[in-house]
Amino acid sequence: MKKILVIVGSDSDLPKMDEATKILKGFGVEYELTISSAHRSPDRTEKLVDEFRKQGGKVIICAAGMAAHLAGVVAAQFPLPVIGAPMESGVLHGVDALLSTMQMPPGIPVATVAINGARNAGILAVQILAVSDKNLERKLQEYKKKLAVGIEEKAKKMK
Repeated sequence: MKKILVIVGSDSDLPKMDEATKILKGFGVEYELTISSAHRSPDRTEKLVDEFRKQGGKVIICAAGMAAHLAGVVAAQFPLPVIGAPMESGVLHGVDALLSTMQMPPGIPVATVAINGARNAGILAVQILAVSDKNLERKLQEYKKKLAVGIEEKAKKMK
């Protein structure tokens, strides 16, 4: 069963979301990656979310640029966590995507990562699953230890 659904609003967002899918693969988390637009294909988006929920999916990551509001539309339909990953694009370089993703009305939250923060979206999705999965929790602890070791090594090189 795929526990995470990753939806990108445009195929131009696919390369940017590689960091999220690499994280999910690295932690051994099954996911599905697809393209759908809250505005250009609203029926497709609604159907994807509904089917994912019925199949027992746990977390949805939505990536979109401009002022597209994919994460908000999905969060309005999906009762479990939705993570918004605003993508850099357009004349505002992703600031519009960031604001439209994080400024949700009361009762419809979207966890929001930084502009082009695909890696953190993947990590956050794994952390959410790890609440009820000790194996994932252990893998996350190991991952964070490796991050700390990497910093120590870089600091030693500077001396």
